[in-house]
Amino acid sequence: MARFMRLEVINAILDVGVVPLFYNGDAGAAVEVAGALARGGARVIEFTNRGEMAFPVFTELVRHFAKAGPDIILGAGSVVDAPTAALYIASGASFIVGPNHNPEITRLCNRRKIAYMPGCATETEIMQAEELGVEICKIFPGESAGGPGFISAVLAPCPWHRLLPTGGVDATESSISEWIKAGAAAIGMGSKLVTAAAVQEKSFDLITSKTAQTIGWIKKARGIPLFLGIEHAGLHPLKTSAAAIADWYEKTFGFAKQEGAISYFLSGAGKGRIEVLKKAPGSEPMHVAVQVSNFEDAVSALRARGIALKEPIMEPDLKIIYLQEPDPEGNIVHLWWGK
Repeated sequence: MARFMRLEVINAILDVGVVPLFYNGDAGAAVEVAGALARGGARVIEFTNRGEMAFPVFTELVRHFAKAGPDIILGAGSVVDAPTAALYIASGASFIVGPNHNPEITRLCNRRKIAYMPGCATETEIMQAEELGVEICKIFPGESAGGPGFISAVLAPCPWHRLLPTGGVDATESSISEWIKAGAAAIGMGSKLVTAAAVQEKSFDLITSKTAQTIGWIKKARGIPLFLGIEHAGLHPLKTSAAAIADWYEKTFGFAKQEGAISYFLSGAGKGRIEVLKKAPGSEPMHVAVQVSNFEDAVSALRARGIALKEPIMEPDLKIIYLQEPDPEGNIVHLWWGK
């Protein structure tokens, strides 16, 4: 049974902007690839039904990430008939993708509130799919269907379309920007993102970094600012203990408290958090973490302004870099990028 219903899947696709797709007949390798994509920020991942071991490998992916990554949304692609779609849905697929539009699959998915993204290559095919309840149409093959020009052309009279081109999207800023600015709601990327060389050489960190870079380009093309706002403010225990400070925010505002190795994090229902360090690094009153949409571009932008930075702290799903100098009040400032 799917863990994510149709609206959750659609909203995640529209938010992130990319649906990576891949196939690997080895379950262990498939887990590594999906994990690398997720660490790069891709939350919705399509596993294609293209090999003899596709179904058992997909079943293992669902089983693994139900515990290891419960926020990852897994679906099956290259599905052309309803019985195959039903098989994958029973195995836990949260969405179905096809190279063509099969009305039987549409009705099956509608009964279960499963997202279905059929392949369409003409305005007529898009309209027919939408009449049956499809929210996002996969434009396939994207390049052969007319490229970004086709997207902008059909959106002119029908701006309500939500289109996801797959095939012809290159892993370059210029290509991704062209598709997004033409009006693509999101993009599908396969071998250009999950390259055969990276998988063969087990360069999974390369897949992670390329995924993060792709999402950064999508945000830039959408006009999303580079510096997004405050991810968290960090308080230093200069007069009392970190535990006492964390307890106060928990009791006063009802914030959820999470204890880590070096600090407490407190959060409410809205965006942003408070971090309380267990040990003050010095006499600074606090530190501020500025969230960025693209870590590499943000670093380059600050350096271009003549702002000195320290060495970055790079982890698979977290990137941090501190400014060399504090703000005028003496507060430490660092950039923060994470899933």
